[in-house]
Amino acid sequence: MTTPPAADITELIDVIQPRLRDRDLTAIGDAVGAVSTDQMTALLDRLPVKQRAVVYRLLPKEKAIDVFERLAPRSQGDLVLGLQDAEVVSIFSDLDPDDRVRLVDELPAALATRLLRGLRTKDRELTAELLGYPSGSVGRRMTPEYVSVRADHTVEESMRRVRAGLEQAETVYTLPVLDEKRRVVGVVGLRDLLSADPGAHVSEIMGRTETATAYDDAEAAARECTGLGVLALPIVDNESRLVGMLTIDDAVRVLEGEETEDSARQGGVEPLRRPYLATPLRALFSSRVVWLLVLAVGATLTVQVLSIFEETLEQVTVLAWFVPLLIGTGGNTGNQAATTVTRALALNDIGPHDVGRVLVRELCVGIALGSLLGALGGVITAVIYEPAIGVVIGVTLLAVCAMAATIGGIMPIVARVLRVDPAVFSNPFITTFVDASGLVVYFLIARAVLQI
Repeated sequence: MTTPPAADITELIDVIQPRLRDRDLTAIGDAVGAVSTDQMTALLDRLPVKQRAVVYRLLPKEKAIDVFERLAPRSQGDLVLGLQDAEVVSIFSDLDPDDRVRLVDELPAALATRLLRGLRTKDRELTAELLGYPSGSVGRRMTPEYVSVRADHTVEESMRRVRAGLEQAETVYTLPVLDEKRRVVGVVGLRDLLSADPGAHVSEIMGRTETATAYDDAEAAARECTGLGVLALPIVDNESRLVGMLTIDDAVRVLEGEETEDSARQGGVEPLRRPYLATPLRALFSSRVVWLLVLAVGATLTVQVLSIFEETLEQVTVLAWFVPLLIGTGGNTGNQAATTVTRALALNDIGPHDVGRVLVRELCVGIALGSLLGALGGVITAVIYEPAIGVVIGVTLLAVCAMAATIGGIMPIVARVLRVDPAVFSNPFITTFVDASGLVVYFLIARAVLQI
């Protein structure tokens, strides 16, 4: 989805807001009638919750469904709570099963149960099947509406099967090929079927494929799908039988959500899960306050270190001037290492078994960085102050960079072993830890060099 320019959306809001206040529904309907789906989605994201439902009701049904599917799950939940039961049931029944599951996760349990009861039997069974998989698994993000073909069938038979399933299937461009026990033995593209001899067997034109199990982590499966460059990835059960397909658009959506979550937590906030302007102020407050309290408590470690070495600072006051430089450099070095390793973990470039190799590599990088920064910092400090202070600063930069890079590199791996999101252990906590430990190293070096 392309995001319309903010100026265009602001103009729409300026047109609609006065009509909302006047309750001029006819004028609002005329205003939104010519608005594109992308513009309408962006408009709803920026309207207050109460006004959002009023504007949404004025959309034609087909456009309303398209707009609803493009909204973030949390925004969908907000909109559903503002609509009447009949409207909600109509929207809910028109969604694909995997989209229903995403919405159910954002709704109060009582409302979700009521909506599920209102579905047709087949739709309810398909949705319940996906809800039976663990939260965060690819089973909740796959589509159970697909068309499969048999390896021992002819191309002509397979095309009849595809035509019969066009209305229900979410995608038919990549077709899983099954054996007599419904196990995936390959895939065949629709283009290949169309260009093949009608009498040829599917087994003659199919290609090999990777699969993921329904219980696999959704992010890992999504990265596999995008990494392979396929339009859809077959999802199987523990006995290798096909249960669904992860389409490329759903895979991209999963990765976008994970990237947003990781970026937020690396910055010390919880992800909003809805557009910024549609997020209530209390939600913005709650997304930040817990992290700030945790980091504030962690920062007391730095204060404690400074109080322990108070006498050292009193004897050589110039040491205090370099505290921001040293803790800032250490924090930045640790964050760089953590970000690099977290990304490598997400892409499956490394795993917990590589902890030793990562430690050595980050230690070497930290020493190289620390040597360069230490040499520059030491020379400049020696010229401005005195050689002994330059030695302290140079050696400390070397030690802090080596320590910070090593800690920043292995902390995400430790988080993965503990089954915690590596982003949680990333920038905020590493910065706090490196600040305190870096100061300890700094003052110990100062005492040794300056003999105080």
